[in-house]
Amino acid sequence: MPVQIGEKIHSFSDPTGLLSDCHRRIETFMASLEAVAALSNRELTDEMSRSLDSALRYFRDAAPKHTADEEESLFPRLRQAASPELHSTLNRLNQLQEDHRWAELLHATVDQLGNRYLEQRRLLPEEAKRFRHAIDQLSEMYQRHIELEDREVFPAAARLLTPQAKREVANEMKARRNLKAS
Repeated sequence: MPVQIGEKIHSFSDPTGLLSDCHRRIETFMASLEAVAALSNRELTDEMSRSLDSALRYFRDAAPKHTADEEESLFPRLRQAASPELHSTLNRLNQLQEDHRWAELLHATVDQLGNRYLEQRRLLPEEAKRFRHAIDQLSEMYQRHIELEDREVFPAAARLLTPQAKREVANEMKARRNLKAS
């Protein structure tokens, strides 16, 4: 089941705007994980359980589509645009992709420990420490990563990609979500 948190401000006619909207959802779910992690030395409450389950599902099911939207659709088209204005941005795309790989590993740890927390209602002290550490690392990475994309990459793409390239990105995003392409 798709998860929609907050208002969807942009449509598929503005794929970089949609990607930025997704960043707001990432921030919301990271805040949920941070709140649960801060209390991970305690028994899981029903409210914490719902929050943790929603965040884990989001990062397991929806976030990989966002990563694919960037790596398979947006970034290749930015590399093809070959505009002098994109020079510094293009140099950062590899780092952004490396962030994605690193985040996958951290999310695997969070997912494993988070599911254990959901099942057992309590984490061992060492597990709680690892859980908090992984979430702290993700939070720091996402703050830097999202700022770079929202401040530099997405605005550059919005300005420099052709209308056709934007439609192609949007159609690929729709296909990942099993929506009809336009």
